[in-house]
Amino acid sequence: MNETNQTSIWDERTLGFLVLRAWLGVRAIFSGLEKFVGTKVVQKPLVDEFGLPDASGAMVETKQKVYGIAHYTGLPDALSAMFQKEPLMNPWLLKVYAGLLGYVLIVLGVALLLGICSRATLFLMGLVYTSLTLGLILINQNDGVAWLGVHVALVVMALMLVRHNRFEIIGKY
Repeated sequence: MNETNQTSIWDERTLGFLVLRAWLGVRAIFSGLEKFVGTKVVQKPLVDEFGLPDASGAMVETKQKVYGIAHYTGLPDALSAMFQKEPLMNPWLLKVYAGLLGYVLIVLGVALLLGICSRATLFLMGLVYTSLTLGLILINQNDGVAWLGVHVALVVMALMLVRHNRFEIIGKY
């Protein structure tokens, strides 16, 4: 605050909210994008210790990380198998949830970064993290539960600061 007791547009609460908004938005976007990761095998020339191609023309296969809709996996296979063994998880709902999760994370992340209905977006993001927590509790993945608890706490802090949001496209909500 300045001497006239007016709040600056760049006060610490506004800056704090912008940092949280950026972190949570980027986290959600890239968590969603990682659901679209696959690998492809590429042949490359074998190189010697100097980085030069082998004289024999030998090739080696290497795996490269690629992104694409065809590679979409809402839940890793190992987690999916664990969820399928859990009697409280409805297989049909799990399939729908896994099918939407990556897209939901990307949409919420973009909305938060752009400042589209920040309050509602943060609330929905908190619900997504809570739903992920429930799944991890059911399969006894306590480390993941703790990490998601940190995410929920960050969402709560952002919700407490959202009234100091000065830069958004669609406000009020």
